[in-house]
Amino acid sequence: MKKLAIALLLATTAFANDVITRGAAVPKDAKAIPLGTVLENPEAYTKEAVVVEGVIATSCTRKGCWMQLAPSAEEAARSVRVTFKDYGFFIPLDAMGMNARAEGVAVVKTLSKADADHLEEEGAKLTRKEDGTALEVSFVANGVELKK
Repeated sequence: MKKLAIALLLATTAFANDVITRGAAVPKDAKAIPLGTVLENPEAYTKEAVVVEGVIATSCTRKGCWMQLAPSAEEAARSVRVTFKDYGFFIPLDAMGMNARAEGVAVVKTLSKADADHLEEEGAKLTRKEDGTALEVSFVANGVELKK
């Protein structure tokens, strides 16, 4: 009976602290910049790495090579596509709805029509221009932590 109780305690402790990490370690003591703040002025966050937190609104359905991070589940429309530095790591395909903490930099660029088409095929939500291109604010993460 004692062994069963210990096994149950260990199992619940393991699941309670279940954190999935990918890429470089996200500094534990770093204060997160609100994702909304980054979205309001992305150019201010393109040089030095910052930590952001949010909820995964959607992610790449083929490989897990990007995620759409929103400030909260209720604010899914205000999200940013997060890619992973040097295509160096992926997230689980079932990561949608997980809480995420990521360290990296903002990137502001125009996507070609072909790139925008490709991303939309994988589930990305983009705002297109008349010519099919899309202006995108994204975030390139050095590392991420995911929690269910």
